[in-house]
Amino acid sequence: MLAHLRPYLSTAALALLIFYFGVHAFTGEGGLLRSDFRDATLVAKTQELAQLAKERQDLEVRARLLRDTSLSADLLEERSRSLLGFADPRDYVIRMKP
Repeated sequence: MLAHLRPYLSTAALALLIFYFGVHAFTGEGGLLRSDFRDATLVAKTQELAQLAKERQDLEVRARLLRDTSLSADLLEERSRSLLGFADPRDYVIRMKP
């Protein structure tokens, strides 16, 4: 009986291999059925990138103001009070978690 099916074994193995790769093409990590997940991830990462670019621009402006060539007295005072933990007796200090 096995000798009778021997010519079809290579065809069956090839068919199973094609079926295996076909299933993974649809449901795998980068499959066609996961495109909505990839789109949602892309939108979230794009928003995160925009937020980080905005934060970086703000930090670059603040760093530029702290350079020797263009020192901002207000910014320097704010940073020194924040880092050293000092406050003027007339100030109202509200500590917030980052």
